[in-house]
Amino acid sequence: MNNEHYFDRLKELKSNLAKVIRGKEEALELMVSAIIANGNVLLEDVPGVGKTTLAKALAASLDCRFTRIQFTPDLLPADIIGSSVYSPKDGSFRFRSGPIFTNILLADEINRASPRTQSALLEAMSERQVSVEGRTTPLERPFLVIATENPIEYQGTYQLPEAQLDRFAMQLSLGYPDRDFELEMLFDRLTGDPAETLKAVLNCEEVVEIQSRVRQVKVEDSVAAYMLELVRSTRSDKRIALGASPRALLLLSRCAQASAYQSGRGFVLPEDVKKVAVAVLAHRLTLDNKSRYSGITSRQVVEDLLAQTKVPN
Repeated sequence: MNNEHYFDRLKELKSNLAKVIRGKEEALELMVSAIIANGNVLLEDVPGVGKTTLAKALAASLDCRFTRIQFTPDLLPADIIGSSVYSPKDGSFRFRSGPIFTNILLADEINRASPRTQSALLEAMSERQVSVEGRTTPLERPFLVIATENPIEYQGTYQLPEAQLDRFAMQLSLGYPDRDFELEMLFDRLTGDPAETLKAVLNCEEVVEIQSRVRQVKVEDSVAAYMLELVRSTRSDKRIALGASPRALLLLSRCAQASAYQSGRGFVLPEDVKKVAVAVLAHRLTLDNKSRYSGITSRQVVEDLLAQTKVPN
């Protein structure tokens, strides 16, 4: 099929998500960019703004296997990956796969599980495979992790380590809706849940094909140098104790390609980089103590670096 077919499908996907999450077109576009860039997404926001609802709406819009895990302090790695179960009939052990063997995995309130349990996702998120009991098993394509967390509540939670954060292509926040959109949401839900009426607009094969086409979007030398300069600037800024990794550069490039593809272009512009940069880079930065205690956020730092980095002609 030609690209026009997939462009139409992506528009339908965003339209589906907009029926459930009102007035957040920018966040929804970034979400779609992350998906077609084959990246994982961390939704971090206060309770009740639609993080889990967005993940469920995405699952309903894609004809793929969907699994939800409610992360709790007593959750174990075997509850995610699976474990061997003894069969009394023949005295053998058989591996029973866990919920990670899916296409879309919703890790709800991921920071409520212990670091040991969180680490069970690391290999799957970065390499799309699972190693257990000496065997490595590739996961079905596509495989995406959508995680949610509440940044306000600290009791009974564990901060995500930098290695885990670095495996999320984007961190997104929805925030409170504007008054008019919140009123629309109220009337939408008086008679039912709009998410229950959503129909799938893309299947697994189409998602994989789009991801393949995204990788074919061209990145010119000047744009590549622009992205590299932006990422390297995070490592020399005095406000930042730990800058963005080489993985951040690769994901920034991939997400910029996805943004260009959504716009119907076969090449990346600096505007595509600017559109995704904050969502891709901010959660990977560790600010120094002086900056954190003065109220500066990593999002503000990335925005400052975007303003300072020379844009190619």
